Amino acid sequence: MDARSFKDTIYNEFARIGKVLSSPKRLELLDLLSQSPKSVEVLSKETKMSMANTSKHLQALLDARLVSYKKEKNYVIYQLANPEVTDLLFSLKSIAEAQMADVNVLRESFIKRGEDLETLELEDWVERKKEESHILIDVRPKAEYLSGHLDGAISIPMEELNDYIRNLPKDKKVIAYCRGPYCVYATEAVEYLKAEGFDAARLEAGIHEWNQYKEQHTH
Repeated sequence: MDARSFKDTIYNEFARIGKVLSSPKRLELLDLLSQSPKSVEVLSKETKMSMANTSKHLQALLDARLVSYKKEKNYVIYQLANPEVTDLLFSLKSIAEAQMADVNVLRESFIKRGEDLETLELEDWVERKKEESHILIDVRPKAEYLSGHLDGAISIPMEELNDYIRNLPKDKKVIAYCRGPYCVYATEAVEYLKAEGFDAARLEAGIHEWNQYKEQHTH
């Protein structure tokens, strides 16, 4: 193999990753799997895709070695192949935020609801996280909470919020978080809580942002 052949071959391998990531649905699948391992059925429900299409996209991710799977009874459970895949997702989002103005416009209007909802940055929460003036709720599905959560967070999945709301203290600020800056659950939770008379705010972070913050501040 000469130098030209080597370069053609190696860049073709790199391009395999880029090609498989060119699908928005595959990116969404990877994002969901970064929260916790999931069955094909759960991924199909979350992405609003058919089981057949979900399986097809997962096979493409499997061929690119970005995911792995295991069988549990009658279910096939997928997970990210390694932590570097999460880092890749972070990098993609960071580049899009820096280079694509529409990304930030969409987040401001749909997730943050402009000025209608109070949003806390991670650093703001860190400063007050030991205070007793607030309660932190994780509105992701229970399995994702069990896979990893922010310090002191209480698990109240979005679909169960109506059942738990009577147990939340109205004399404390309720801070909600979900899968990160682009997750809708926390926005919906805060809107619902405010409509019920709670002082509520959305945390602009998820478990990955929290883990990254801890890593950066322990060195």
